[in-house]
Amino acid sequence: MTTAAKICGITTPDALDAAVKAGAAHVGFVFFPPSPRSITTEEAAILAARLPVDVNAVGLFVDPDDGLIDRVLEAVPLDIIQLHGKESPERVAAIKARTGRAVMKAVHIREAEDLEQVPAYEEVSDWILFDAKPPKDAKLPGGNAVAFDWTLLENQRWRRPWMLAGGLTPDNVVTAIRLTGAPCVDTSSGVEDAPGQKSPHKIQLFLEKVKSI
Repeated sequence: MTTAAKICGITTPDALDAAVKAGAAHVGFVFFPPSPRSITTEEAAILAARLPVDVNAVGLFVDPDDGLIDRVLEAVPLDIIQLHGKESPERVAAIKARTGRAVMKAVHIREAEDLEQVPAYEEVSDWILFDAKPPKDAKLPGGNAVAFDWTLLENQRWRRPWMLAGGLTPDNVVTAIRLTGAPCVDTSSGVEDAPGQKSPHKIQLFLEKVKSI
């Protein structure tokens, strides 16, 4: 099995070019101002223009209204809309129908019971992203460098393509893939020198580790 990878929270040409050169299948742009990785639609449009056709542009939103999604889509040719907030299955379905884009829903995991919500989102999403529940004092719904118990996904089978996120780094991604069988892994803070500052070297190392399996 070949595992794909997504580098999320891209903000600079150097980081984007490093992700593409090292073989990322997806790159993510964050449209959520509280995040240190958030960028404007204008910045994202410039970066997206550098992408080859075989790399997906993913836009991360947190409980967005229609106006925000419309403004982004007018400027940025997103392939996938990633919903990382508390969007209901009905809201996910509405966004997918309204935009005509593939939609990925993040499901936040801390314990086995958190997986019970997955079937409802599988009905309306093109992708499921499993991420760790943020710490109670966290201000962001993701990108907190927190992992969950990967054994919760061991031997699980899902009806939709899925990604594993949450605290993944070059040091632990091989273990995470072997435990979960993830077809795609997603990292953001795990390839940074500081919050919001991607390291081209760490991006390259992360993708080399993913390819080594």
